[in-house]
Amino acid sequence: MEEMKRTHTCGGIRKQDIGKNVVLNGWVYRKRDLGGIAFINLRDRYGVTQVVIDEDASVELKDLTAKLRMEFCIAVEGVVRARPDTMINTAMSTGEVEVKVNKLEVLSKSEVLPFQIDEKTNANEDLRLRYRYLDLRSESMQKHIILRSRVSFAVREFFTNHGFLEIETPTFIKSTPEGARDYLVPSRLYPGKFYALPQSPQLYKQILMVSGFDRYFQIARCYRDEDARGDRQPEFTQIDVEMSFVSRDDVLRITEEMMQFVFQKTMNITLPKTFERLSYDDAINLYGTDKPDLRFDMHMQDAAFMAPLGSFSVFTDALAAGGSIKALVVPGQAEQYSRKKIEELEASAKIYKAKGLAWFKVGEQKLEGGIAKFFEGKEKEITKTLNAQKGDLVLFVADPSHKTACTALGAVRSKLGKDLNLLNPNEFRFVWIIDFPLFEWNEDEQKWDPAHHMFSAPQEKYLATLETNQAEVKGDLYDLVLNGYELASGSIRIHDPELQKRIFKIVGFDESEAEAKFGFLTEAFKYGAPPHGGIAPGLDRLVMLMAGETSIKEVIAFPKNTFAVGPMEDCPSLVDQKQLDELHLQIKDK
Repeated sequence: MEEMKRTHTCGGIRKQDIGKNVVLNGWVYRKRDLGGIAFINLRDRYGVTQVVIDEDASVELKDLTAKLRMEFCIAVEGVVRARPDTMINTAMSTGEVEVKVNKLEVLSKSEVLPFQIDEKTNANEDLRLRYRYLDLRSESMQKHIILRSRVSFAVREFFTNHGFLEIETPTFIKSTPEGARDYLVPSRLYPGKFYALPQSPQLYKQILMVSGFDRYFQIARCYRDEDARGDRQPEFTQIDVEMSFVSRDDVLRITEEMMQFVFQKTMNITLPKTFERLSYDDAINLYGTDKPDLRFDMHMQDAAFMAPLGSFSVFTDALAAGGSIKALVVPGQAEQYSRKKIEELEASAKIYKAKGLAWFKVGEQKLEGGIAKFFEGKEKEITKTLNAQKGDLVLFVADPSHKTACTALGAVRSKLGKDLNLLNPNEFRFVWIIDFPLFEWNEDEQKWDPAHHMFSAPQEKYLATLETNQAEVKGDLYDLVLNGYELASGSIRIHDPELQKRIFKIVGFDESEAEAKFGFLTEAFKYGAPPHGGIAPGLDRLVMLMAGETSIKEVIAFPKNTFAVGPMEDCPSLVDQKQLDELHLQIKDK
């Protein structure tokens, strides 16, 4: 191998190398035999170079070339030469040159491939994950993993340049309630006791603030025993950040600067200097979600004014019950949307508990179809108030629950964005969602739960009414949303032990339970805890969106499938009885 060790990568040869003797190592990506000449596209992670076995090659070289199959790993030695003008391939970075092969060595052979390795394979997910080492050779997966590496490096570069310290926190921790199930690790030395894998480094980064490390970050591995989906995995990575002596604006500003640096450094994309901000209430009212996609402008309107204008009982009943009527004007789509297509939109609304989707179309002088007949004579007032024009489709959801009306029509808006191709894949639209409720009502248990987590601080103006009007309390909470995905979540934390006790009590943690679960944190707060706050952007989702994908599996080297299984290594798996005995565990039959 020593004499056939590569001198250049397969993506690194250019016109200035013409005449040089080079050695390339890589995989057979394409092979074409044209009479006495053979062309091989040789690939590594840096690119593709065309190598040629000419007519004047030795019999041995031709015989060896004839035996090559796709994905054989080979080494070639030869001379770089210019391609004929008519054969220049402008789609390849090496397309102006080729290598005339003098010597070829097979480094290892490949069996028949389970699927074709191409720019982007169309094999099903389980097959791709079963043979992930082959899937990772594809051009798209190579680009994604390289992008992820560059993003991680840029994050580290940014925070280090801004005085942050990268500090590792434990992987084996105490099990504490954080909203999802913990992954548990049994202790061999302490029978019956368990470590937990961290859902986040939340408690440790707050203790680091108490310790005086005022600017901390970590690219942290986190674990949650939840059902998998496109943008969720049992194990995931977040960019964990915490700062002392800061307000909300300080955290938002440093996060914006980090995103600007990362996008510029890795994709040469300039983001706005500041990101738009929306209150939680406005996000729900205008877009029906706290994760709005702002790449298109269509927003919802309050249509309560219509109830007294007509005889449509659904509208009047919703308002009488204390609910809402929400409207969505879809410009220029009256002709394109048949009753069948409107029923498809209605199905999206019903997923979010709407009883139906009302509609009409704006015609020349009147409203047409749907509920138009209930509002005859009021057309001008309605279209003027809703700013609806001829040819527009207007959709409505009315419900006794204001939130149901908003979220259901918001789901319709999201579907329209996809159906009408309004989502520019090359646009990155960030928005901060702020002023979240600190608490949310748990209908099943008839109690208040924390909207984010129990360590988030209420906004100062609500301190006096914490115990008396929880529904109105806003937290010092913030989410960063990108193209309809929640990218980061954070808050200003509680640093006052007495305030922390009040929050514990409101969400149903009595003093002894709080001490058992979080005593090490509340104890630390007794020793001069500084005001602090932080945020944790999801690295997987960030890279997914930067890569133009819709599943984080596309940017993780070895993800689990939808059933939280690793098909390649058959994980999770059974373990030996000896291991179970050492851990004092016994498997119960279902």
